[in-house]
Amino acid sequence: MSIALRLAAALWLAWPSPTLAQAMEPLVYPETRREAVTEDHFGEVIADPYRWLENDVRTDPDVASWVERQNALTRSQLDDLPMRDSFAERIRALFDFERFGLPAKAGGRYFYTRNSGLQNQSQLFVRQGLQGTPRLLLDPNTWAGDGAVALDAWEPSREGRYLLYSIQDGGSDWRVLKVLDVASGETLSDEVRWVKFSALEWVGETGFLYSRFPAPDPGAEFRGLNYDQAVYFHRIGTSQAEDELVFATPRHREYNNSAQLTSDGRWAIITSVVGTDARHEIHVIDLAASGKRRWNARRIVRGFADEWKLVDGLGSRLWFVTNHDAPRYRLVQIDLADHKPRWKTIVPEANAILTRATIVGGQLILNYLEDAASKAEIISLDGNPPREISMTDIGTASGFSGKPGDPETFFSFTSFNRPPTIYRMDLVSGDITPFAEPSLPFDPDDFAIEQRFYLAKDGTRIPLFLVRSKAAAMAKKALPTLLYGYGGFDVSLTPGYSSSRMAWLQAGGAFALANVRGGGEYGRAWHDAGRLTNKQNTFDDFIAAGEYLIAQGITPQDGLAIQGGSNGGMLVGAVVNQRPDLFAAANAQVGVMDMLRFDRFTAGRYWIDDYGDPAKEADFRVLRAYSPYHNIRDGERYPAILVTTADTDDRVVPGHSFKYTAALQHADLGEKPRLIRIETRAGHGAGKPTDKIIAESADVLAFFAHWTKLDDISCSEK
Repeated sequence: MSIALRLAAALWLAWPSPTLAQAMEPLVYPETRREAVTEDHFGEVIADPYRWLENDVRTDPDVASWVERQNALTRSQLDDLPMRDSFAERIRALFDFERFGLPAKAGGRYFYTRNSGLQNQSQLFVRQGLQGTPRLLLDPNTWAGDGAVALDAWEPSREGRYLLYSIQDGGSDWRVLKVLDVASGETLSDEVRWVKFSALEWVGETGFLYSRFPAPDPGAEFRGLNYDQAVYFHRIGTSQAEDELVFATPRHREYNNSAQLTSDGRWAIITSVVGTDARHEIHVIDLAASGKRRWNARRIVRGFADEWKLVDGLGSRLWFVTNHDAPRYRLVQIDLADHKPRWKTIVPEANAILTRATIVGGQLILNYLEDAASKAEIISLDGNPPREISMTDIGTASGFSGKPGDPETFFSFTSFNRPPTIYRMDLVSGDITPFAEPSLPFDPDDFAIEQRFYLAKDGTRIPLFLVRSKAAAMAKKALPTLLYGYGGFDVSLTPGYSSSRMAWLQAGGAFALANVRGGGEYGRAWHDAGRLTNKQNTFDDFIAAGEYLIAQGITPQDGLAIQGGSNGGMLVGAVVNQRPDLFAAANAQVGVMDMLRFDRFTAGRYWIDDYGDPAKEADFRVLRAYSPYHNIRDGERYPAILVTTADTDDRVVPGHSFKYTAALQHADLGEKPRLIRIETRAGHGAGKPTDKIIAESADVLAFFAHWTKLDDISCSEK
């Protein structure tokens, strides 16, 4: 991102050579106005001097000026880092390979995304038949000069006549829906707005189901709370104003409601959820009904106690994956034709986590997570006998979609040293063949992937993936190490490829991923052990990972960099406050940093499931104890910190990062820098164009390399 530098000469400080880094003069940070804003929380007066930084950077000139001055300082510090240009060049080279998405089949047509390598956005293609000639349907790279308008979700109609797709502008969570005539390639006049967190489901070829919120008040588009999501039906050729209301919960404005259809088109499954916690109510709509009964919803799961994930339906039978009475999930079936339908277990709970199931070709394909790595098997519809799908390496398999009767399915496999490869599986013969295999500018076998386990503070066994060159592993050489974590919202971190991480590995660093508690790697118990009053376990687990890497000689004492995004950004902020001595550098990405006000903006109210409610005293006490913004330790020596966010992030509003950075810069935390990098025309991460990803990644890795002394190692080896 190019920004004109307008700072006074006092802010133009030359970056010192690596040998002088510890002797550098403290940075002169841009002045940030402090205001006398306080609130009484259960008898404790909390100061919030930077609340004005919560205002929208696009409409508040004071915030815009602050952002400009901060970015100018940050650029003056990052642009001359020894490895900044070499990282940008290497990451660009590592991005430059042909990439494909999983294909979707409809009416004999195969739809899939493809990126030639360095395109800002992937294009959407269609083939008539598996060996047909590819035809370009959508090219998002032509939608905006800066590449920041992205193709998000897309769904072909059941016979492949139409393509429904959603557009994301500037990284926002808001989506605009449009419809394409596949044969002609023409975009129809249909347009639907104010869509967010929505599934897209075709009802025959006549229209589709989607979820949307009421249009927000002017000025509140990117900050206002989200309430009253409802499911609608849009008929092709009509205006949004004519859309039919299918399902709403006006007595419970906080509910989110989404619709899925069974493959045979018989049932619409309405899933209602209150927050981020996977606890659902389930209604079904029989689409064979007509007239006044067309959208008549029947509840089959009452209350918000457990997760229920639709698998599919055949006739009157429905299959779900659920953790009801099974913390690691089981597969169940219900027959709605029965007088009193009852749930029947088809596949009982196992040691591994059953993450997903699909019905393809008259068989069930089950996806499992075992110690945070993928495994899969095929069984009959009645649950017998299982046949394992071979995974030769530690990695992540995804996909396995299709419909009953399909002779094939497609899946993707990736690992830390392997970009996603798309495979086709013949369900009759069991043969697996590559559908799209990337050509790589490196040899994956040059890198060693290990899964280790370490003990947390309370003795819990925590898994950790470790990636480094085989030569370094054999030599038992201590390397500057990038440690990544998340630990929240039942999200599982699994092995996957990243061009920027590969650039770090090729530069001589190591990468570690800690599967700390709060995630979903071991089911409900693992999630519960790292949320609400147990949230400190997440931080303790991550700190223990850093201590383990140093104790094992994997990284030197001053060679550990940490990174996390969103909830992981909060994790980074919290552990830096708690153990500033442990880390050399930290990158908090789009983090939730003010734990006392997170519920005031956009989707923040949903996060109470994981964090607790700041308006309740017991929860407040927990949140107050670790909130990154409120627990900065003035007088301690902190690691070098680079905060990264974006102006259009309406998931975790950038005010979190702004306030946290201002507080860091105000405190006496030693000589190392506390900088913020604020991207324009970008959001929480999804849809970010390739050139912005490369630029940000090069900045972060060069920052890490400097403060972990990786640039010293690289320069000496040259």
